[in-house]
Amino acid sequence: MNPQIRRLALDLGPLLIFFAAFKWGGFFVATGAFMAAICVSLALGYTIEKKISPMPLFTAVMVLIFGGLTLYLENKTFLKVKVTIIYSFFGAILLGGLIFNRLFIKYVFAQAFDLTESGWRQLTWRWGGFFLALAAVNEAVWRNTSDDVWVSFKVWGIIPLIFLFALAQTRLVIKHQAPDAGGGKNAQQ
Repeated sequence: MNPQIRRLALDLGPLLIFFAAFKWGGFFVATGAFMAAICVSLALGYTIEKKISPMPLFTAVMVLIFGGLTLYLENKTFLKVKVTIIYSFFGAILLGGLIFNRLFIKYVFAQAFDLTESGWRQLTWRWGGFFLALAAVNEAVWRNTSDDVWVSFKVWGIIPLIFLFALAQTRLVIKHQAPDAGGGKNAQQ
């Protein structure tokens, strides 16, 4: 199986299980199913790839902590706030890294493409701002809508928004491709 498709399935599988379990058994059943599914996803990912990437690990830890609090205290707010915290954290890490001249986004996308320093900076600003905006949207949705609407937004709203935003960055990525070390004028002669 293609490694990108496998990674996508491992990342989206627990969300789809959360959605199905919510429809079948409600919020607390879905929370327990989500926690179990994310553990299985991490284990499968490690078994197949022989490593655990930091972002899925961080997300899993957050799901287990906030899902555990949701179940133990029987309070749905904890799982809803987890989404806000994760996206706020990602945004803060990316934008905070710029203060220290660190382009953390390179660690995520370096295997996909190679950009100029300016390109990485612009991409960092964009993704950092996007994650903070996504955190704010999640706050607005969970505070002002029903559980059913929030769960649908979490599964069927956030993922398409991320894909659309990533697609919208194509122009920047093309414009800021790093010069190919072996493909310049001298390589053609």
